[in-house]
Amino acid sequence: MNGLNGLTALRVTSADQLPWDDRCDLLVVGFGGAGACAAIEAASRGLKVLALDRFAGGGATALSGGVVYAGGGTPYQRQAGYDDTPEAMFNYLRQEVGEAVSHATLRDFCENSCEQLAWLERQGAAFEASVPPHKTSYPSDQFYLYYSGNEAVPAYAASARPAPRGHRTKGPGMSGASLFAPLKASALRQGARLRSQCEVRRLVLDSNDRVLGVEAWQLPTGSRVARQHARLSRWAAAIHMYAPALADRLRARQRRIEQTHAVRQLIRAEQAVLLSSGGFIFNRELVRQHAPQYLAGLPLGATGCNGSGIALGQSAGGSVERMDKISAWRFINPPLAWARGMIVNARGERYANEETYGATLGHAMVEEQDGRAILILNRALVREALRQVGPGKVWNFQRLPVLLNLLFNAKRSNTLAGLAKRCKLPPELLRQSVERYSRAARGEMPDAFGKSAAMLADLDQGPWYALDLSFDSKLFPCPVITLGGLKVCEGSGRVLNHAGQPIDGLYSAGRNAIGVASNLYVSGLSLADCIYSGRRAAAHVADQVALQTARSGEQQCNV
Repeated sequence: MNGLNGLTALRVTSADQLPWDDRCDLLVVGFGGAGACAAIEAASRGLKVLALDRFAGGGATALSGGVVYAGGGTPYQRQAGYDDTPEAMFNYLRQEVGEAVSHATLRDFCENSCEQLAWLERQGAAFEASVPPHKTSYPSDQFYLYYSGNEAVPAYAASARPAPRGHRTKGPGMSGASLFAPLKASALRQGARLRSQCEVRRLVLDSNDRVLGVEAWQLPTGSRVARQHARLSRWAAAIHMYAPALADRLRARQRRIEQTHAVRQLIRAEQAVLLSSGGFIFNRELVRQHAPQYLAGLPLGATGCNGSGIALGQSAGGSVERMDKISAWRFINPPLAWARGMIVNARGERYANEETYGATLGHAMVEEQDGRAILILNRALVREALRQVGPGKVWNFQRLPVLLNLLFNAKRSNTLAGLAKRCKLPPELLRQSVERYSRAARGEMPDAFGKSAAMLADLDQGPWYALDLSFDSKLFPCPVITLGGLKVCEGSGRVLNHAGQPIDGLYSAGRNAIGVASNLYVSGLSLADCIYSGRRAAAHVADQVALQTARSGEQQCNV
């Protein structure tokens, strides 16, 4: 059966038909967060593990903010003075997760959250109880525990007692690298092997549709072309957020090196293959096919997030789900003053609570408002915003877009009618929106979208400013990631075929697969799901091996 991009599995009568170059019990395809956690879990249970990665390993995990969504009463929540419970965590997350996974799976995820964080610490990851004084999209190096989603937003807090659950890995800067490094070290320490610059291009199946192993292509270790490939990978990752077109050209050069110099390898997986090579946001044709309204967003992730793992799963008969689920991140805090402003659509009408999490706001912007988002501020809020993004107060990646947009993307007027004209908005509708918003800020009426009183601002006094922060903004790019993937059994991580039956010898985890983070995104939820799903799959493989060993022992005793 063909997968994405016409990918076809290599079929043989039996495993003995091929001259295998290497063997293992569990073969991990993609050595990012999910793959590393699976490798640790499997190796610690006595399995021979081999991980393959097209690059050096790390994937989107190493490039991320290193935030792990955890709760239910972690040591850091308690140290910070928050009394969280698994039930409160579940009641909040079911509002975000929806039907992506069953309530039973979500409850298990929440009930085991504290243990999962402790497991990460045993691998060498570190966390801390410091909480920032205000809501932010990503805290500075002073803080490592924060409200990473909508927990404190009134509409959500009404159903679940709020608590900060974004556990940022202790480390400088974007701390994804500080999370991945100890995971990689732990996997290798446990005995797992890693082949880098090794791309899996086909699964190998027998006549009974069991996955036997893979056909991989590896660059010669230590060669000149391997070093060049590694440099291109580092450069593409470093400049992608600032010069995506140039980064794409570097990726094209990488691909040419792989096609010209890689050497074929046949690798036997005696027990199972685990697909954990990320989502598909860098596969623009696939995004166009499933969610074309998101093409204007800035792809966020690693070069390997191109859908290759999903394609491999489909080539073995695996089914996919939620491929149209893409998360757009329209963060407007920091500065906090921007979140106190008012966002309107192309009709000058307000449509969302501006204090909500950036992915929630982005979802409303793209799915409900054709990508339009115009932020209305007055002079007081503009001045407040400039103070809030001063040197040393926020990250450069948070400060620069604010300054650029206030300098080059702000329309100003002494009257609302003049501002509406400059923005091509209906003047009366904009006036009514500002009036209702200001009345709510003064306490004269409830806010139509349930915004917290402290996050409202009276906009009656001008002059007024409008910043076009729409989805296709060039000065304020909107990052996007994919959430859909292969359907898996929620109890084991085994890939399911179109009849809903597990494919023998094939597992999937992380953003390769449907999981807890496959509906609406919350910061840290994807990494937490990578850890949860990677360990789940490896544990099931190990349990199956133990069961086979026990049965074999019983048969020998009977003889």
